[in-house]
Amino acid sequence: MSQTCSQATISHSHRVQGRLRLKFAHDPLTQLTQLATCEQQQPLQVIRAFPLAHGGVLVHLHNLSGGILGGDLLTLEIEVGADAYAQLTSTSATRLYRCRPAAPMARQTMTVQVHSNGLLEYVPDPLIPFAGARYQQQTQIDLADGAGLFWWETVAPGRTAHGECFAYDLLQLEYTITAGGKPLAIERSRLMPQQHAMQSLARLGPYRYMGSFYICRVGLAATRWLQLEQQLQELAYQFSRPDEIIWGVSTLTAHGLVVRVLSCQGREIAQGLLSFWREAKQALYGQVASPPRKIY
Repeated sequence: MSQTCSQATISHSHRVQGRLRLKFAHDPLTQLTQLATCEQQQPLQVIRAFPLAHGGVLVHLHNLSGGILGGDLLTLEIEVGADAYAQLTSTSATRLYRCRPAAPMARQTMTVQVHSNGLLEYVPDPLIPFAGARYQQQTQIDLADGAGLFWWETVAPGRTAHGECFAYDLLQLEYTITAGGKPLAIERSRLMPQQHAMQSLARLGPYRYMGSFYICRVGLAATRWLQLEQQLQELAYQFSRPDEIIWGVSTLTAHGLVVRVLSCQGREIAQGLLSFWREAKQALYGQVASPPRKIY
């Protein structure tokens, strides 16, 4: 199966318009997944696909700017073909840089399709919004029959080592997950710390870091998800400590569940997510979760 990879230069307009389109395909002869299509426009870039166990591939998402700048307009299109298995990760934390007052906010749009019996694992490092950042992210994920998804996103309060905590202007995150055109999850958050105190009990209260982890596999019976919810809830009880870190698990309307976390510190979130991932992948696929290797 052939692989194509084309690259365009950075737009010369006042807004950087980066684009990345990836298509993963399963080869029935070799039983391996390949990165069949890779179209990229800087600053977004992919170098190559690395082999994983069970015939999958790992791809690192690069941003040549070192982060997302004010005014950036980024588009990611990801397609996982029937029976294909792909894992995506970032090379490091995604930095959301300060946006000049007169500049438009930075925007990123992600469109994801996972076809029949395909599997996508999206396990990036955290988002770190710098002081003065304004950022909107829209994610649309559609799952076909038998498709699987492990998708997490974690958000830091800012560059805490530089004394920045909730110093950004706007962080707007939107997620929609559908299966066969029917919504499984719709999540909308709009955080404006300069206008609304994040320490309010209506928002984060004493916590500063937050994360969500969606776990889906289309077609499983509701009883399987209730069993997995109970299994993961035991981990949540084990990992939670009042006023330090709190985990929660709940089933979706169908075909999946979501794990959520709030924490005062960021270092425990990554290890906790890995534990939930390992439990869920073993339960749903009978396989061991493989944390991505990082390259720089």
